[in-house]
Amino acid sequence: MITVASPRPPRISRSSPPPKPASPSSHPSGLPCVSIPFRGFQSRVRARSFFRRFCAEKDSADELFEGLPSDIPWENSDVWSICAAYFFVLHVPLSFGGLSVIAQILHEPNLDPLTMVVSITVLQVTEYVGVSTLLHFNAKPQYDVCRFFHSKWVLGGRSCITAFIVGIGTLIGLVFLTSIVADMLVGPKAVSDPILKKILSDSPLSMMSCFFLYCLISPLLEETVYRGFLLSSLFSTMKWWQAVIMSSFVFSIGHFSGENSLQLFLIGCVVGSAYCWTGQLTPCFAIHSVYNAMILLITMMS
Repeated sequence: MITVASPRPPRISRSSPPPKPASPSSHPSGLPCVSIPFRGFQSRVRARSFFRRFCAEKDSADELFEGLPSDIPWENSDVWSICAAYFFVLHVPLSFGGLSVIAQILHEPNLDPLTMVVSITVLQVTEYVGVSTLLHFNAKPQYDVCRFFHSKWVLGGRSCITAFIVGIGTLIGLVFLTSIVADMLVGPKAVSDPILKKILSDSPLSMMSCFFLYCLISPLLEETVYRGFLLSSLFSTMKWWQAVIMSSFVFSIGHFSGENSLQLFLIGCVVGSAYCWTGQLTPCFAIHSVYNAMILLITMMS
């Protein structure tokens, strides 16, 4: 048998360049290959993914401020009638006519600072008792209003300390910026209220009474009305930020102070956001009280 040796494959030198790949424009079948641009398609995909991420982040942000229950002790149709009754039966008469009535009872046309601050304290305590009674008698039969508000003052759930720190820091920053902008547009104005400054500088007792009024009684009354009642009621029928804006607007109007309306609105927004985040009135009361205390200290030092 004769065997024929198979030829050896040629050796490829290491120095020789590697074989060139086939041109993308050619195909083994002989048909030309056409490259299709995908830039437009990729941009649309990126836009869709960005929109989905944006919606997901927005939904997660909305969930952070869903700390309030949707069920409230009052009928949704009665919310604004209760609010109007509070304004025109309690708030306006006691705020604008209360001191005049007390002056007539005491037979003093001009009240001294201590009598004035004590009188305002009595009027606001009366207003708090009146609005609590109003909310109690207008609640649904199966609800206990006292228990509803008691649950709002008990610490629990999300961190109230974090809400207080973030809230008071945000509030101070916003008020500082708006004050600078207002001074640039309108011009500088007096920082302190002359009547408030007179009360604070009259005597140590009047000063302590003033701090008791503005750091305890006023925040308790206003947080109960504007956050505990109004914001909770609006939260059950609209988005949380809409409820915060609406309640803050009413809160600003309720003070009847045109020059401070923007700052009052910002206070309502910050405190209302803290309430929607935690579901508790305690951080709202703390932010409100500390802010009022800072205003009193600035008034004393000015």
